[in-house]
Amino acid sequence: MDTPRVSHQDESLHGRSRIISSQKRTSDMRVAYLDCSSGISGDMTLAALIDCGANLKEIQAAIDSMGLAAALSIHPVRKRGFRAMKLQISAPEDPTHRDLDQILQCIAQARISPSARRTANRIFERLAKAEARVHGISIDQVHFHEVGAIDSIVDIVGCAVAWDQLGIHRAVASAVPTGTGFVRIAHGRVGVPAPATAELLQGIPIAPCDVEAELTTPTGAAILAELVGSYGSLPAIQIETIGVGAGTRELEDRPNLLRIFLGSQAKGSTGKCVQTDTVVRFETNLDDITGEQIGFAIEQLWAAGALDVYTTAIQMKKNRPGTLLSVLANPELAERIELVMFAHTGTLGIRKSLQERSIIQRHTVEVQTPWGKVPCKAASYPDGSEVLSPEYEACRKIALENGLKLSDILQCVQSSIKNTGGENPK
Repeated sequence: MDTPRVSHQDESLHGRSRIISSQKRTSDMRVAYLDCSSGISGDMTLAALIDCGANLKEIQAAIDSMGLAAALSIHPVRKRGFRAMKLQISAPEDPTHRDLDQILQCIAQARISPSARRTANRIFERLAKAEARVHGISIDQVHFHEVGAIDSIVDIVGCAVAWDQLGIHRAVASAVPTGTGFVRIAHGRVGVPAPATAELLQGIPIAPCDVEAELTTPTGAAILAELVGSYGSLPAIQIETIGVGAGTRELEDRPNLLRIFLGSQAKGSTGKCVQTDTVVRFETNLDDITGEQIGFAIEQLWAAGALDVYTTAIQMKKNRPGTLLSVLANPELAERIELVMFAHTGTLGIRKSLQERSIIQRHTVEVQTPWGKVPCKAASYPDGSEVLSPEYEACRKIALENGLKLSDILQCVQSSIKNTGGENPK
């Protein structure tokens, strides 16, 4: 195979890759933020990651090791006046319709890190599950068409390798537009988003957009679903570099770009990270169900995976007393939580909003007590203090087994915390 075409621009990117690799060794947490204002595709993502500093030569070597006759090149372009990098993949005609096992075997022979291999495998497994659901068949019956072609394999494996090179621990993304209109696939003419894309985007916030084009592809949706943990605005990070990947189309109302902000998580004075993520907040006003029904609904919401559920007494129309039911959940569980609220409260409407939250870093420590070691939650605060709180369930179990009051158990554990140098729970 010919060596990949690498421009002077590429050489500067490789230099940046070495700098970033040095930075990531000293950083507590490397965070990527994907600005998907114009959607996302596999080639846009890979181009943006290379622009962030991923090494094109190493990515090419990974592709070569799979026996794919594909050569990668990247060059600068302008989209509505803004600079970006455009990825080009040169590959022979590929009429093969591969199944999941064939693609996983191809990835298995690639000379890449175990982490990159797992990422690539999981992205394709997500694609296979989505295709299986929309066609009503089993995963082993799925034959990939567009996403099984050489260029799609290159996009996904290349992104997995680049992600690993950059040492990204966590990713956040904006809401993603899908576009509108129709697109032609192997199964005919379908509406945008295509069926597999829509399946993959479940739980991911969609941005309103009336552009008549497919802005988010199945590959892009699968990358989001696998690599991004939360959605919302740019998190509190120290930005180190910004990579910009260009799409192929020229859009009338926006530059066809994917921006990836790469940086480190903001630190407190002790170097401990205050993590951030995005949650969905649900609220509904209830005034026509019993307290028992509300209690049952709360149980079902906890069982569905809610992060927090609570109620507030409110005054409603015509001076009726009511209950405000509030629920926090991860975005990927939004649809499930909403269905549970409708099913068990009888509400006619639910308010939803995305909210970013900051989370103190926590871990579990064990404190020696007369009843043995008791687990405690340790919270590390930005001012350098660490606060220990006894785990309720462990204390409850000791109280029941020994016929003691819970308050006595908690007081004893707190005394043990003091003796070990920890602070009293707040």
